[in-house]
Amino acid sequence: MADIVLITGLSGAGRSGVADVLEDLGWYVVDNLPTALIGTIVDLAAKPNSDIDRLALVAGRQHDEVLTRVGELRAAGHQVTVLFLDASTAELVRRYDATRRRHPLADDADGLVESIEMERAMLDPVRGAADLVIDTTDLNVHQLKERVIGAFDDSRSSRLQVSVESFGFKHGLPLDADIVMDVRFLPNPHWDDDLRPLTGHDPLVRDHVLETASASRFVEQLDELLVSLLPQYAAEGRSYLTVAIGCTGGRHRSVAVAEEVAARLRTSGIAVRATHRDVSR
Repeated sequence: MADIVLITGLSGAGRSGVADVLEDLGWYVVDNLPTALIGTIVDLAAKPNSDIDRLALVAGRQHDEVLTRVGELRAAGHQVTVLFLDASTAELVRRYDATRRRHPLADDADGLVESIEMERAMLDPVRGAADLVIDTTDLNVHQLKERVIGAFDDSRSSRLQVSVESFGFKHGLPLDADIVMDVRFLPNPHWDDDLRPLTGHDPLVRDHVLETASASRFVEQLDELLVSLLPQYAAEGRSYLTVAIGCTGGRHRSVAVAEEVAARLRTSGIAVRATHRDVSR
């Protein structure tokens, strides 16, 4: 039985880039696959004489059929992970302008922005049913590769995988967040001239943020909450969970807290990685 990843998402959000990473990891990749042929390809890969044990399928434009095909595969006993690639409309417009590509829905909409929003609305049910959502808005090719490898390389655990992500509210909410926490109530190192150039990775900033009674209580209570909730998510069949922790700019408080929360979860035996979306802004 092949391990199947179905890659879907917005046009221009990075589906082909993810497919390239999986191919480098040894997955058998079929790009731009008509949705009606998904079952056929999976059946061929599952034959006894097939040497395909990891199959990555990049879904085509038949958005309304994706969930039907996934349901059919799971009903047949296949293990399927739906990976959804998302990005902000502004970033997608920038990418299309840079490549001068034509949006697949250009004939059905009045302009590029309307094409993107139309596709976003069409894909909303698929995004809601996805096992893993990756927001590529602020990811370069190397960061996207790191995210994909972290989720799908050979050494990954079968347990629920947790990503704790720091971000800045002024740069927008992460599109792939499952749980969002706001730490703007903590003392802000930005107003300290010595701390402003540093980040939450630096011990001086970390101590400034975390060595307060309010931070200590918050981190302890969040850790307890997540440790109690994560088994419930796993019991519901979730393989991935993103906890987003935000401050104003995403450089100081959220970074320090995200690192501390991730470290505590690791001591509880939870597979977790910390990422920092806006720390370099």
